[in-house]
Amino acid sequence: MASAHQHSGHASALVAGQPDKKQGQQHPLGSYFAVWALLFVLSTGSYLVDYFGFHGFSRWSLILAFMWLKAGLIVAVFMHMRWERLPLIYAILVPPLLLGVLVALMTLESTYTYWTRIIFFGLSS
Repeated sequence: MASAHQHSGHASALVAGQPDKKQGQQHPLGSYFAVWALLFVLSTGSYLVDYFGFHGFSRWSLILAFMWLKAGLIVAVFMHMRWERLPLIYAILVPPLLLGVLVALMTLESTYTYWTRIIFFGLSS
């Protein structure tokens, strides 16, 4: 009988326009601690890239990989994107991804333009 009373109280609270105090989303602290530990490991890996003296393409590839992994964890867990609806995720993540594609295309275009000028106009010192 007590459960029927609680259910009717819940419905009357919603009808009256009062917020339901039991409603909400709780995330376990253990998942946050696990992500903090993983971020610490990824940051350590990023610092070790410089410590071991990687150079050139391998250095920048590792640094960018660590950066993307850390950013993805932060956005997914600490900004609660992991628990959002799919259309909202698309609305937030697709525009920066498209900008990244456009920047990559502009980079390729600038390299092409640079080498075309060197081929046709020669090196000017």
